[in-house]
Amino acid sequence: MTFDLTLLAPYLGDLAAGARLTALACAFALAGGLLLGVMAALMRTAASPVARRIADVYVDIFRNVPFIVQLFFLFYGLPEIGIEMSAFCTGVLALSLAGGAFTSDVIRSGILAVEPGVLEAAQVSGLSRLAIYRRIVLPIALRSSVRPLGAVFVNLILTSSILSAVTLNELTGSARIVAADTFQPFEVYALLLVLYAAMTWLVSLSAGVLHRRLNREHG
Repeated sequence: MTFDLTLLAPYLGDLAAGARLTALACAFALAGGLLLGVMAALMRTAASPVARRIADVYVDIFRNVPFIVQLFFLFYGLPEIGIEMSAFCTGVLALSLAGGAFTSDVIRSGILAVEPGVLEAAQVSGLSRLAIYRRIVLPIALRSSVRPLGAVFVNLILTSSILSAVTLNELTGSARIVAADTFQPFEVYALLLVLYAAMTWLVSLSAGVLHRRLNREHG
């Protein structure tokens, strides 16, 4: 067996397009997951037992059910009740829901880590509960959560490889097509390993740099 990456040269454009689609889907999912995670974390730390229960049910479902089952339900199940979405929108929604469940744990830990004295001082100053969370609690929680949120984003990138199961030709889907066309699966999937490793390393590095910068500025 010979290892010849030059055979893949005509297909680099297809792989690059798949990588861009993966990056775009993960970027949207990161934003959606962060929004859902913050909302769920606030509900899980709220005084209302109803709000806490609703958030706990959401987190339990999307954290404990296999992602591919969630994906198939959204892509194949929802059309049966009249809700249809493109493969890309379905993938982003599925990643956002799953990512939000894990993000809520991270944000919740950050909220609970805020020192009681800080909250007491804010209450004494006359700030409303909404203002305290918006101006004090969430900034502190998010700043302390950068590294674990980076790990969540890395997991989103890895999980996005399953989106090819619903006909979305992201990076893994594109690689599968190239492997079938070239009959060179070893070279194709070796390159795929390198690309995923590079993307996840870049995210981890960026999260580390951002964490150090934020904590240096507020240290």
